[in-house]
Amino acid sequence: MTDRELFLLGVGLHWAEGSKSKARRIRESVTFVNSDPDVISVYLARPELLGVEPDRLRYRVLIHGSADMPAAEQFRADLTKTDVRTLGKTTLEKHSPKTVRKNAGSGCHGCLVVRVRGSADLYRRIEGWWCGIVVSAKSAPGQASGLA
Repeated sequence: MTDRELFLLGVGLHWAEGSKSKARRIRESVTFVNSDPDVISVYLARPELLGVEPDRLRYRVLIHGSADMPAAEQFRADLTKTDVRTLGKTTLEKHSPKTVRKNAGSGCHGCLVVRVRGSADLYRRIEGWWCGIVVSAKSAPGQASGLA
């Protein structure tokens, strides 16, 4: 995969799975949340392509209270190649006894939250890159017939 392809994929992954500013809630910061180890690995493959130095990345786990928190934290630390002690405080989602969860126990690793410190400018650039991708896709041959 070329750097350009990985860059475009990173922008798309952020826009699909990352935080987005809304008119009612302006938050121009880069935060990405996902549970899939492969998606996370792709997103984190080359942060420098988005202008992010690795020391600006912060990680924490988001998990249901009924899951194995220490195992999830270790799983996510291993995935990100960091020490579990450097993870931010894990966020526990309240467990509703009415909900029958299939993603609990030792097999549940929750979601990884990736935050980029000092990322307001980067957020605005990602938003611009995404708009450029959308405009380009809409003008691509075959767009009218749905065969882009």
